[in-house]
Amino acid sequence: MKKDQPADNADKSCFETLNKGNIEYILKRYNKVNRWVIADMIRRSAYHFPDKTALVYKDISLTYDELEKQCNKTANALLGIGVKKYDRVAILAHNSLHHVLTWMGCCKAGAVYLAINYLLRGPEIEYCINNSESKVFIIEDSLYDLVKDVLKNMPSVKTLIWSNQGAGQAAPDDTFLDFDSLYNAYPEQEPNKILRIEDPCQMTYTSGTESKPKGVIINNQALIAEYMGCIIDGGYDSSDININAMPIYHCAQRDVFLNPIFYIGGTNILMGPNIEEILKKVQETKATMLFAPPTIWIGILRHHAFDNYDLSSLKKLYYGASIMPIEILKELLQRLPGTKIYNYYGQTELAPYHTILKSEDALRKLGSAGMGALNMETRLEDDFGNSIDSTNLPGEICGRGPHTMMMYFKNAEKTEEAMKGGWFHSGDLGVLDEDRYISVVDRKKDMIKTGGENVSTREVEEVIYLDKRVQEVAVIGLFHPKWIEAVSAVVVPKSGEKITEDEIIKHCREHLAPFKIPKKVIFVQTLPKTPTGKILKRDLRQDYKDIFKR
Repeated sequence: MKKDQPADNADKSCFETLNKGNIEYILKRYNKVNRWVIADMIRRSAYHFPDKTALVYKDISLTYDELEKQCNKTANALLGIGVKKYDRVAILAHNSLHHVLTWMGCCKAGAVYLAINYLLRGPEIEYCINNSESKVFIIEDSLYDLVKDVLKNMPSVKTLIWSNQGAGQAAPDDTFLDFDSLYNAYPEQEPNKILRIEDPCQMTYTSGTESKPKGVIINNQALIAEYMGCIIDGGYDSSDININAMPIYHCAQRDVFLNPIFYIGGTNILMGPNIEEILKKVQETKATMLFAPPTIWIGILRHHAFDNYDLSSLKKLYYGASIMPIEILKELLQRLPGTKIYNYYGQTELAPYHTILKSEDALRKLGSAGMGALNMETRLEDDFGNSIDSTNLPGEICGRGPHTMMMYFKNAEKTEEAMKGGWFHSGDLGVLDEDRYISVVDRKKDMIKTGGENVSTREVEEVIYLDKRVQEVAVIGLFHPKWIEAVSAVVVPKSGEKITEDEIIKHCREHLAPFKIPKKVIFVQTLPKTPTGKILKRDLRQDYKDIFKR
C-alpha cells in the first residue's frame, strides 16, 4: 500500500472529501455527533439523575432536570437579546442561582462568561469590562453602588441586566432588563448551536497581586480535562454533597469544585463565606466535602463555636489558593479526625489546578504541593529555561497539558512570555524532593535578597507559625539602606494574645540562620487579602516601604 493511501472504500471516501477541501462539512457533522462541551454537562447528569438535587441556594432547590431547563431558558434569553458566539457576557454577583444560570447559559449560547471580582472598586471593574469588550453586563442589586458612577464609561456594553437578590434596591431605570422576567420568557429547549471543544467559553481576570489583571481565556477542552482530573485526583463521586462558600467568580471554587460536582452528578450547596454559617450548613446538609483557602481554615479552627457543630459528615477537606502553614494542617487533621485532606495547587491560567497532594500523602509529604495532575505534566526550570531534576534546587514551576489557557486577551507579549519553550511559567519557585514531589518555596517576586543572600519568605513564615500565639503572618522584603532588602514580618496575634517583637526575633534565632531573621516585626489586626485568601504582599510592601527610613 502506498503511503497515505486509504485502507478501504469508506476511508477512501472520507479521505477524498478532505482532500477536496470540504473540511467544513466534515466538522459540522462531526461536532453534532461527537460534541463534547461544557454546555452538555448538566443535561448528561440529568440523564443519569433527573430527580436528584443538583443545586441548593437559600430556599431554592433544583433537580438536575429542573436546572437543565433553567439553563436552557437563560441561553435562549441571551441569544434573544442579540448575544453572538464568543461575545463576552460579564456578571457582577455573589454566589447565587442567577450566577450559575449565567455561566451555564453562556456555555449553551456559545458566549464567553466573565465573572467580575466584587471586591474590586468602580474604576477596576470598568477596566475589566472595557478590556474584555463585554456586550452584556449583569449586575446584582446589592453590588450596584460599586459601578453606578462608571457605567457611563463602558461603551462596549449594549445590554444591562438587573439581578434581584432581595437587597431591596430596584433597578435604577428602564435601561436595565430584569433577569427573572427575561429568562422566564424563553423556551426551556436547548438552543441549536454548533459548539466545539476548542471554543473559548470562559474569561477570568487574574487577581492582580503583582500587576494589572490579565484576562485569561479558557476553552471547553481545558475545563473538561480539568474537571476529569479533579474528579479522579480529588476522589469525588455522585454521592458527594459539596459546600460552595468561597466566591464562584473565582476559578478555584467554580472550576475545581462546583462544576466537577455537576459533571459527576453530585449535589452543590451554594452560599456565602461566613464561617459560622459554613459550620451550620455542614451540619444541616450533612455535607461530605468542603474547600477553603488556608486563611479560612484558620478562621474555622479558631471560631468559638467550632465544637458546637456536628461536622462528622465531612469526609474530604480541600485547600489551595495559597500555602498552608504546616502547624495549621496538623491541627486540622487532629480536630477533624478521619477526614481525607487534599492540597490543590495551580493558577488561573491552568483552569486552574496544576498539581495535587493526595490524602494518602498529606502527612507523609507535609508542606508539599504534590505531583502533576492527571492530565498535566510539570517540571522546574532555571533562569535559562533548562529543566531542573536535582533535589532541593529551586526553580520556576512550569506546566503543560490540556488545562492550559488559550491566551491572555489582547496581550500577545505576555502570552508568549508565559508560554516560552512550550511550557506555562507560573512565576512560583519550587523544589523537588527525592520522589519528585514539588514544594512551593515562594513567588519569584517574594524571594528576598538581603545582603546578597536569598531568603524564602515561606521558610521564615513557617518558623513564626511555630509560636502558638500567632494567628497569621506574612514575611516581606523592605528597602533597607544597608541590606538593600530587609527581612520583615507582619504578624497578626491570636485574639487575646500579646507578643513582642523581641520574642519573635528570639524565637527565629533558635531556628534560622542569622541573615534570615526578621530585622523588623510589625503587629497588625488583619492582613490584606484577595477574596480567595491570597495575602496581598504588594500592599504590605507599599504600606511599610519607608519603615527603615524613619
